[in-house]
Amino acid sequence: MSDRESSKGVIAFGLLMFLAVSLISSPAFAQSDANPKWDLFVGYQWLHPGGTVPAAFSDPNNPTSYKIPDMDKGFGAAATYNLDAHWGAEFDLGHNWGNSNYETTLSLGPRLMWRTDAGNYFLHTLITLNRVGVNGLTANNGIGTILGGGVDLPIRKSLAWRVFEADYDFARHNFADSAAPQFPDLRRPSFNGVRLRTGLVFSWGGAPPVAPTASCSVQPSEVMVGEPITATATASNFDPKHTVSYSWSATGGQVTGKDTTAQIDTTNAAPGSYTLTAHVTDAKAKHNNEASCSANFTVKPLPPKNPPTMSLSASPTSVTPGGTVNLSANCTSPDGVPVTVSSWTSNGGTVTGTGSSATLSTADAKPGSITVSATCTDSRGLTGQASTQVMVENPPPPPPNPEIVELESRLALHSIYFPTAMPPVKTPNAGLLASQRQTLLDLATDFKKYLQSKPEAHLILEGHADIRGTDEYNQALSERRVNRTKSFLVEQGVPEANIDTKAYGKQRNLTDAEVKEAVENNPQVTPEERQRSLRNLRTIRMASNRRVDVTLSTTGQSSVRQFPFNAADALTLIGGREGAAKKKAAPRKTAPKKTAPRKSTKKP
Repeated sequence: MSDRESSKGVIAFGLLMFLAVSLISSPAFAQSDANPKWDLFVGYQWLHPGGTVPAAFSDPNNPTSYKIPDMDKGFGAAATYNLDAHWGAEFDLGHNWGNSNYETTLSLGPRLMWRTDAGNYFLHTLITLNRVGVNGLTANNGIGTILGGGVDLPIRKSLAWRVFEADYDFARHNFADSAAPQFPDLRRPSFNGVRLRTGLVFSWGGAPPVAPTASCSVQPSEVMVGEPITATATASNFDPKHTVSYSWSATGGQVTGKDTTAQIDTTNAAPGSYTLTAHVTDAKAKHNNEASCSANFTVKPLPPKNPPTMSLSASPTSVTPGGTVNLSANCTSPDGVPVTVSSWTSNGGTVTGTGSSATLSTADAKPGSITVSATCTDSRGLTGQASTQVMVENPPPPPPNPEIVELESRLALHSIYFPTAMPPVKTPNAGLLASQRQTLLDLATDFKKYLQSKPEAHLILEGHADIRGTDEYNQALSERRVNRTKSFLVEQGVPEANIDTKAYGKQRNLTDAEVKEAVENNPQVTPEERQRSLRNLRTIRMASNRRVDVTLSTTGQSSVRQFPFNAADALTLIGGREGAAKKKAAPRKTAPKKTAPRKSTKKP
């Protein structure tokens, strides 16, 4: 092939490559981000010149050929002005040297780049000015073209690594001074070279990335409760090569859908205005990968269809068994349709009536609350219910029996008192003095009469001891005292089953304040006796705690805890001798039972 034919073939190949690149549609090269305005490549360049020239100092009429060797020393640079996301105008400089030879190229031409998240791929077609310097020959300028491409891997937004660039470097040179016309391949040689590059790419400028957007619409925007709504979302400015996902939500109704359309079920939605929201996400994109949109819709209420409202009233609201109650129902329809009242029922007594009025008879009803209900039905079959309460009171209690009242009054006894350490263990039936026996005789007589009307009544006996002695001794002593009191009552005919006993030992002793109050409020003690007793309060307190209290179960009233100062044997209860009490009592010419306070100074 001649030099002319070879040059024509290379030029044709370059034009075909340029045409192929120009015909590639731009949508096929979708990029993941906005393109920079400028980018600059700087890096290493290796060159295979691919040319043979006349050897230096050879005879032009008989030149010797010299094949230019590869040049592994060199650099390359290229500045590109990006016209849009894909096309740019590239200015290229390349220079290589070695073996005292060099080749420099200045180029200009279009570049097509395909930008992706993973890498940027480019093709370029450049018209070049090639300057070749061969040792011993005059430097020569030629015209040519560069066809090729490469791959850039992004490091960050403004920096990338050009992994490789491979170019076909064609040029035509003129060495007429070194070769005669009969040597055309040396006189006008064609260079079919190859150059390889790698380095860094710096970029800057350009518009910021266009944020993705989404728009929503609903059809129809107004519906009745239960009617469906169709929602549509349209996304823009997302990478068309990526699949985006849609998520739907609404402030009312039930939304179902995963793609660009969704359905809204308003069956259970309350009437009102609501907002639909769609969220669009590109999971593959790292930045600007989300967009949202919303649309409003209105749910209108269905035509009114409300059940009737109803209330019941009773007059009177409370009666005694056998009484009659008048019942009245009030029923209306919020929608203004006709209504009727029926189905009167009650859980007690007997209810009769039709329509809005009825009567409740309590002849057979037990005391307590009775619920009366009725049902109201409108002309459409919708119903409402209501109820009211009627109280059947217990019949009034019969008037109290005067005899029983009198007995209960007399059964409010004085407590039973024992002398110190009485009764002893060996003679548990001892220790009841005459005055205390008489108190128990009166109690037994009245209680037996009381049992005829109140057979469920009980006497509750509670035994006590003063603080002297151990806990065990006092507990046993109080048990003997309460048992002696019980046995005496049983001896007088009181049923044992109607007597309960408790023993507290010294756990519940009366305090000085309580004994003092009892002495001060005792109407049977003279002022002089009261003063003498208060001066010997400790002795009186001891005697006051050696007792058995009596409680009537039906009324809960307990015996009065007043020491029997007026008893003839009171001094014995305190701990003194009865003969001495009587001797001291004679000058006052009063009953012997009044002498007890004057002898109370003796310790029990």
